Amino acid sequence: MLGRFVFFLGCLSIGGGLGVWVDTNWPSAHALSIGLVIAASCWVLFDIARAGKFLSWLRHGAGAEGGSIHGVWGDITTRVLRMLRERERQTLDCQARLHDFLSALQVSPSGVMLLDGDARIEWCNQTSAAHFGLDVQRDLMQTIGNLVREPGFVSYLAKGDFGSSLTMPGRESSPSRPVTLSVQLHPYGDGRKLLLSRDITVMEQAEAMRRDFVANVSHEIRTPLTVLAGFVETLQSLDLEEPVRQQYLSLMALQAERMQTLVNDLLTLSKLEGGAPPGVEARVAVPTLMRQLENDALALSQVMGEVGATDHHFVFECDFDGFLVGTASELFSAMGNLVSNAVRYTPAGGHIRVSMRQRTDGCVVFSVADTGPGIAAEHLGRLTERFYRVDRSRSRETGGTGLGLAIVKHVAQRHGAMLAIESTEGRGSVFSLVFPSQRVVPAVVASDAHTAKSNLSVPLGGPLNESGATLGSH
Repeated sequence: MLGRFVFFLGCLSIGGGLGVWVDTNWPSAHALSIGLVIAASCWVLFDIARAGKFLSWLRHGAGAEGGSIHGVWGDITTRVLRMLRERERQTLDCQARLHDFLSALQVSPSGVMLLDGDARIEWCNQTSAAHFGLDVQRDLMQTIGNLVREPGFVSYLAKGDFGSSLTMPGRESSPSRPVTLSVQLHPYGDGRKLLLSRDITVMEQAEAMRRDFVANVSHEIRTPLTVLAGFVETLQSLDLEEPVRQQYLSLMALQAERMQTLVNDLLTLSKLEGGAPPGVEARVAVPTLMRQLENDALALSQVMGEVGATDHHFVFECDFDGFLVGTASELFSAMGNLVSNAVRYTPAGGHIRVSMRQRTDGCVVFSVADTGPGIAAEHLGRLTERFYRVDRSRSRETGGTGLGLAIVKHVAQRHGAMLAIESTEGRGSVFSLVFPSQRVVPAVVASDAHTAKSNLSVPLGGPLNESGATLGSH
C-alpha cells in the first residue's frame, strides 16, 4: 500500500510540475489545479486498467499465469492464486477421501444405498445392487419403490416407521436356492435415507436347522421314554408273571439302548464338529480295517437273521494293502455306518459288496454297494442331514438314529475325502468315500516295522450293535 501511495504522490508531483511550467510560460490562475487533476486522472485510469486486467484474469479461470500485474493488484493476484491452489488441494484431498470411503463401502459385505428426499437412488454399492437386482449405472436416480416391487418392502417404505428391520426374499431367491435379506432404512440429513441390506440366508438356515434339530432330538427321545414310562408304570402297578415281566424288561432294555445309541451319535457329531482336524502322523492299516468291517457286518447280519446264519451274501474286496492317514476310530465309524446301513436296509437274501481299491490317480475309494430298495432321486441331496429319513417307520424298525450319514459326511470332510452317493429306486445303492492321494500311504513307503505294528494294533472299535452303531467307536 505504501508503494501505491508513493506512486500516487509521484503522479501528483509530475502533474504539479507541469502546471508550474505551464503557469510560467502561459500565465493562468488554474494551471496548477488543472495539472493536478490531469495527473490524478491518469493515475486513476492506470489503476482501472490494472484492475480490469485482474478481473479479466479471474473471468478466464484464474489459471496459474496471472499476467504481468504489479503493485497492489499483483499482490492481490498472488494471494488469490495461492488461495485457489490451496482450495484446489483441499478439493482433491476431499475427493480422494470420498473415493476411499466409497471404495470401502463398495467392498462391504452389506448392501449400502443412498436415497434422496424422494427415495431416488443417489448411489449404491455392488452388494446392494445384487441384493435388489439393480444396474448401478442404469438405475441411478430411479425411485427405489419402482424398482423393488416386493409387497413387504413397498409397505415398509410407505409406512415410514424404520425403527426395525424388514426380512424379505432377495431378487435371486428361488425354491431351490432361497435368498433371505434383512433390510432397514435410516433417515439422515434433509429427508435423505440410508438403506442397509444383509444376506441372512445362512443365519436363517442355521436357525431352521437348530429348531429342527431340537425338535428331532426331542421327538427321538420322547418315544423310547414314553415306552419306558409305560412299562415302569405297568411293573409297579401289576403283579406280572415272570415270563411277562422278563419280556417287559427286555423291551425296556431295548429302548434304553436306543436312547444310549442316540446320545452316543450326538456326542460323536459334537466331537467331530468341534475337534481339531486329524493330523498326518497317524496311519490306519487298510487290510486290518477291512477285516474288522467284515467281521462286524457278518455279526450284524446274524443278529438280524436266524441263529447261526446270515441274512445276506457278502463280498469283501481289498486291492490296496497300504495305509490311510487319519484317525482310526473316525474312519472305522464312518465306514462302519455305511456297511451297517447296507445290512439294515437290504432285504434278506440280498447282496452286499464292500471294496477298497486305489485308482490310477493315487486316490483310494471305499465303496459299499447293495441290492436294497434304492433311494428316489429327490432324497439324495438331503441324506446327510441330521435325522433325515427316507422312510421314518422303516428306520425306526431297523433301529437307526438318523445320524449315521451325518457322521459319515463330517468324517469325510475332516479327512479331505468326498462322499458320493449313487442310487436307483428298486435297484440298490452305492455309497463311496474317495480319499485323496495325500491321505494314502502305500505299503512300500510305510515299511517301518514298528510303525506298521503299532497301527495294526490300533483299536478300531467294537462290533456293530443292532442299531448299526459301533460299540466303543464313539
